[in-house]
Amino acid sequence: MSTTTPPYDGRYGIGELAERAGVTVKTVRFYSDRGLLPETSRTTGGHRRYGPGALERLRLIRALRSLGLAVPEVRRVLDEQDRHGRPGGALEEAVAGHLSALGTQLTALRWRQAALRLVQECPPGERPGRLRLVGTVAAPPSTAPLARFWRGWLPPRMPAGSVAAFLEVAVPRPPDDPTPAQVLAFARLNALTSGPCPAGRRPQPAAHRTVGARGAALLYEGLAEAYELAGAPLRRGREPYAGEALDCFVAAYASAYGTRDTPGFRELLAGQLPADPRLDRYWELVAEVRTPPGGRPEPTPGAAHDWLLTALTAPAAA
Repeated sequence: MSTTTPPYDGRYGIGELAERAGVTVKTVRFYSDRGLLPETSRTTGGHRRYGPGALERLRLIRALRSLGLAVPEVRRVLDEQDRHGRPGGALEEAVAGHLSALGTQLTALRWRQAALRLVQECPPGERPGRLRLVGTVAAPPSTAPLARFWRGWLPPRMPAGSVAAFLEVAVPRPPDDPTPAQVLAFARLNALTSGPCPAGRRPQPAAHRTVGARGAALLYEGLAEAYELAGAPLRRGREPYAGEALDCFVAAYASAYGTRDTPGFRELLAGQLPADPRLDRYWELVAEVRTPPGGRPEPTPGAAHDWLLTALTAPAAA
């Protein structure tokens, strides 16, 4: 009795498809059962058959999965390809989302690595304290405590745009690839801004408590200009002196108060702007966080403020 082999009809059996794609039969069945790899028919014995395009579709599914896309994301990409003949916006959205997530994960790993080096490289007696300090900071760290600190310090009812502009300057962005020293500085910033105000000190300076919303906006617009002007002599290492930067500094407060720049006003202002060791420490730490290895620290608003305050209180400034 002779048998005849049925002619090849361009379709794959599940085993052949799995072999050609370099996957297991179980994998092919998994994608089929979830509708990602439709079968074209079944034999009389119930075996699955796949059309000529199944191999390329399966290879595309494997490629998408190898990039970390979840099954629902793969389905959206395939549906879009079925409609338009090629992947489009769904693939771009999925890839962008995964790149962003991976970037966050890599940054977190770099922060953990730097934190471990910080603990490893410090003297044994300091390790418990370092561990407690860095243990309070997430990886990658959040800047929320720093922003809350400044929101409580800034004048009340200050316009949202002015607040955002100030926070952009005052809150340092955590570096993506920090050194142990930068991790330590950021952890100290977090501890400094999360702690209560020192006994007897109010959250805001007296100069802030007398200006309204409009005055606050004028004040910080003028201060930003004054700090920028003070940056040039700070970079050159010049001692504080009366000049354009100081005039701009005083004018910012005069505009906020609705008054004129006079010797009497300067004397009054000097009394309302005492040095604040807590803020001085804050800006020192900001400089450490922002300075790359081997780099030169840029003047911070805090350094500019201290330089201008010294110029204001110097006898020649009057």
